[in-house]
Amino acid sequence: MSERVLVIGAGMAGLCTALALAPTGREVVLLERDPSPPPGDADEAFRDWNRRGVGHLRHSHAFLARLRSLIRDEHRPLLDDLLASGCREITFAEMLTDLHKPRYQPKPIDADMVVLTSRRTTLELIMRRYVERLPGVSIRPETFVRELVVETPADRPLAVTGVRLEDGEVLSADLVVDAAGRTSGACEQLRALGAPIAEVSESAGILYFTRHYRLRPGQAEPPRGKNPASGDMGYMKFGVFPADNGCFSITICVPEIEFEMRKAILDPEVFDRLCREIPGLVPWLEPERTEGVSKVFGMGDLHSRWRDLVTDGKPAVTGFFALGDGLVRTNPLYGRGCSFAAVSAYQLRDTLAESADPAARALRYHERIQAEIRPYYDNMLEQDRAAVRRARQTLTPGYKPSFRSRMTKSFLEDGLNIAVRSDPELMREALRSFHMLEHPSAWLRRPKNLAKVMGYWAKGKRANAAAYPPKLGPEREALYTALGVSPTADIERLAAEG
Repeated sequence: MSERVLVIGAGMAGLCTALALAPTGREVVLLERDPSPPPGDADEAFRDWNRRGVGHLRHSHAFLARLRSLIRDEHRPLLDDLLASGCREITFAEMLTDLHKPRYQPKPIDADMVVLTSRRTTLELIMRRYVERLPGVSIRPETFVRELVVETPADRPLAVTGVRLEDGEVLSADLVVDAAGRTSGACEQLRALGAPIAEVSESAGILYFTRHYRLRPGQAEPPRGKNPASGDMGYMKFGVFPADNGCFSITICVPEIEFEMRKAILDPEVFDRLCREIPGLVPWLEPERTEGVSKVFGMGDLHSRWRDLVTDGKPAVTGFFALGDGLVRTNPLYGRGCSFAAVSAYQLRDTLAESADPAARALRYHERIQAEIRPYYDNMLEQDRAAVRRARQTLTPGYKPSFRSRMTKSFLEDGLNIAVRSDPELMREALRSFHMLEHPSAWLRRPKNLAKVMGYWAKGKRANAAAYPPKLGPEREALYTALGVSPTADIERLAAEG
């Protein structure tokens, strides 16, 4: 008998669950609290689709190579639909610098190193329309799940058997998948009933600010020059995200502790003036080339969170699986949220195929998530913590880094980064790691690769001069002063707080 699966949420995580489970013959019902998308095209979806449950709907998005490969291999017609709608593919060859190109030798694995980029609304619109056509899948919009229906036996873990909707209707299921995102209350409900669900959380230490633009008729994107269109200036990060149908977005990341800039940057005029102070962004904002088409969207409350539904080798609950932000929440800077959700959905598919026993399924899914997702999550945490430290050090008068800190910084900036910018083989391996095609630190553990990096580091700045990008932008004080933002207010505030 086919199993019935209720999926709470029809955002990216819910849609990925349907993509993974529909071909298995299960009945998949997606329960989505927000309205259906408008019936028109991608521009109408961007303009009019009301998705209160997705706070980052109009922020920059791209599908990492791991997710794009899953779509290509499992649902090729969906990839065709996405490309027909205007979504873009950026190949590995297009990611190479001028230093790489003379030495680049294509390899078959480069076919997997492709990024799919678009406005989030376009990606979700096309995926949803595709999922709605899959046999055995249905989507119920404007359906709010009030709570899980849970059995609480004394001698076994809690067992989820369905959901209760806001109007009191009870829907029964063999499995319930929580894909409702970061605001989901499912795990809190289970914990209140006694399920030992462990959770760790910490701030990502940044806020996001995004504005969207469109190329004017007859205009093209600027050629990629020596000034990069993305980078980390130490006190601020920036990036251009090409999108669909002549659109692109620019995202600026500001440390949480920079209150003055956080307030000022919400003004579109200030946002654009800031971008024009960064050489790599200037060509993108030439008035004859582009026009702004949105307000500045801010996104805060960025926390990394990991939940374990297995404790001491025992499942906390059966009949229930969480994925996406309801299970693992990440800093969107790394672009891994959608990929984490998709990989988890396919790990769930494989888990269900291995066993029909509820407890065995819970344990195996947990093991798979630990193996496939946890290494990238831990790697992200390390980088976030380092960024938070740097942001605070920037606002600490008279701060002097230790010898170890200076050496680490030199290794990263003068060794690792220069090696990757110079050697196409290292670039390939580093990007395979970033795009979740192999363990995040495996490439640098290989003796051959580490030797190459150390070799570039040993050469010194003069020998590697051609590999250094030009200065990304002005120093903090100069930029803030140019924008009319106090460069000292937050320094004084932190000093007063001790």
